[in-house]
Amino acid sequence: MVVVELAIAVVLLAGAGLLGQSLYRLLHVPLGFDPNHLATVRVMAPATVYQGGEQMAGLDGEIVRRVSSLPGVEFAGMTSMLPVECNCAIDRIHFPGRPYHGEHNDVDERHVSAEYLPTLRARLVRGRLFSDAEDASRPGVAVINQALARKYFPGEDPVGQKIANDESGRPALWEIVGVVDDVREGPLDADNWPAEYFPINQTRDHYFSLAVRTRQDAGALLPVLVSILHEIDPNLGVSDEATMNEKIDGTQAALLHRFSAWLVGGFATMALVLGVVGLYGVIAYSVSQRTREIGVRMALGAQRSSVYKLVMRQAAWLTLAGLTIGLVCSVGTSLLTRNLLFGVQAWDAATLSCVAALLGLASMAASFLPAHRAASVNPTDALRAE
Repeated sequence: MVVVELAIAVVLLAGAGLLGQSLYRLLHVPLGFDPNHLATVRVMAPATVYQGGEQMAGLDGEIVRRVSSLPGVEFAGMTSMLPVECNCAIDRIHFPGRPYHGEHNDVDERHVSAEYLPTLRARLVRGRLFSDAEDASRPGVAVINQALARKYFPGEDPVGQKIANDESGRPALWEIVGVVDDVREGPLDADNWPAEYFPINQTRDHYFSLAVRTRQDAGALLPVLVSILHEIDPNLGVSDEATMNEKIDGTQAALLHRFSAWLVGGFATMALVLGVVGLYGVIAYSVSQRTREIGVRMALGAQRSSVYKLVMRQAAWLTLAGLTIGLVCSVGTSLLTRNLLFGVQAWDAATLSCVAALLGLASMAASFLPAHRAASVNPTDALRAE
């Protein structure tokens, strides 16, 4: 029974360790932007009030101007969709001058203001970003990420080249003016997709998110943003206000990994306690049954150290058996749950070694008290008790 308890403890502890590592690596995956001191809020401008592109451009400019003037605010920008949400809002593109046979060249499409990428602190790799002057009356321009450049422009400079789409109401042709580092637009546990960024002044979105970088606490800025937006126009729909770190922590991937790690960790703790207590009980009972034997050994000249070794050896064999079985089972179990792991192998040697060391030390510590009692037996009292 003790061996089984220890084996179960090893399986659960290894699972908890792997899931904990997965959660840590997931929350520290490269984002391509700085999420700290970043406040966000979702805004809806009613189409019945803002019917034309000029009205939307005026609203966008007023929002950025008012928010940027707040104390402590460094940048403020708008986007059709914030990072780390989903690989959605897909655009199917093709490239003028290249053969096109209806291939599904799907990329993430984001409509952003001129200040948005600087607000994220996304690194400009090549070319330039947008300007506020690039509105619907000007030729279409686009900024792409490095993933799109690597996939569709390998070995060449994409700046100055063009991409095309078939969406009505917008420029059909967009000139690439810049390349930025890969901002993680999709889930934390997904690969970076190719992405394109169009000026929001050329796309006339009525739904957008406001991102604000502040030198102060981003959470304290949220109610101020809501108040400012309602002052600009009480008809604006304002929702989903949160800091970027809160949004990252609340993503589906983060919640799933966090819940799995805490759940398995709780069971692992219970299994560790039960296994150690069980081992203590078995060794203590064994010592009580061998009191006369131990008394005889000590009466014949056995040293206390030999008695310690006698008891600890029994505990060591039980612990070794439990660890061996548990480690084998934990690898098999981890292979079954590898879909829950991120950035860590199911047979991670460091995790398994730490689990074995932890359980081994805990087991030996639990066996020390019975061993100490056995070594403290008075031979005369032990023989007289019989």
